[in-house]
Amino acid sequence: MRALRLHADRDLRLEEVPPPPPPGPGEVTLRIKAVALNHIDVWGFRGMAFAKREMPLIVGAEAVGEVVAVGEGVTEWKPGDRAAPYGALTCGTCRRCLAGQDNLCEDVRGVKGFHVGGFACELVNQEARLLVRVPEGISWEDAACGPITFSTVEHMLFDNAKLEPGETILVHAAGSGIGTVAVKIAKDMGCTVIATAGDDEKCAKARALGADHVVNYTTQNFPTVARRATGKVGVDVVFEHVGAATWAGSLLSLRMGGRLVTCGSTSGVSAETNLMMLFQRQLRIFGSFGASMRNIADGYAKMARGILPVLDTVLPVERFAEGLDRLESRRVFGKIVVTL
Repeated sequence: MRALRLHADRDLRLEEVPPPPPPGPGEVTLRIKAVALNHIDVWGFRGMAFAKREMPLIVGAEAVGEVVAVGEGVTEWKPGDRAAPYGALTCGTCRRCLAGQDNLCEDVRGVKGFHVGGFACELVNQEARLLVRVPEGISWEDAACGPITFSTVEHMLFDNAKLEPGETILVHAAGSGIGTVAVKIAKDMGCTVIATAGDDEKCAKARALGADHVVNYTTQNFPTVARRATGKVGVDVVFEHVGAATWAGSLLSLRMGGRLVTCGSTSGVSAETNLMMLFQRQLRIFGSFGASMRNIADGYAKMARGILPVLDTVLPVERFAEGLDRLESRRVFGKIVVTL
């Protein structure tokens, strides 16, 4: 079968490799249909792994596929079913896993496509318990954006920030994969959305998605816009994943008792925080990492009723590296998806 394997930092090759063995007890074999690119793929490509990994490594952390075979004891899946694999190798037995908090697993063995072999290959074996059903009617390209992109937004907005209908939310980097999804979900539930982006073209596209106010953060002061748009009150929620470059302004944009949820730090991992403002204004900060399998299912439910990802580019697997380069250089609005 064909597989994309990383041999060393920035050395990615499409190769012929042996297919996986027949699925073992509790496993299924998936034929991968599409892989969505994320910054974790860029980090892995650069060599920014946070744990040891063996090379060559099959890449790809977010994917969707079709069940082609099932192992002994698997009754909930059959050939032809559409499924999304959960990328974290959780234990399934710790108190967090048993509570449905998969992304807080106390004995996780790594992330596929980053620490261990991933999904950018034609066939892969996956534990049946680590699969989420994909509703009929969703394209493979859209469905590929469920396991990380939609689920991350679900976890940020609802498990952590507790976004409610009618609230005002500031969405940073609205042209990113999760940013575009956050804008669409927040608008669907009747929220007022203030979106930031790095150039006028992306701002125009964010407005076309439904954003009520857009801010080019390279030429405008987004806290000023946020306060003006809310009558100097401030926003209820900030959807933060940029990091140091926007951190102080994000806190300034919040209303009394406002909530900031963050899942990223692409502009830097360290930032100063005004602690007096934090406690006097009773602000709440939530760190959000990954998502649960329930979050993936909830994201697919939204896709099934028409809230679809924004696809920037769809490429064949032979052009995977081109997609990584496009993502790394931020020449993207929405998601890049690779088909197999």
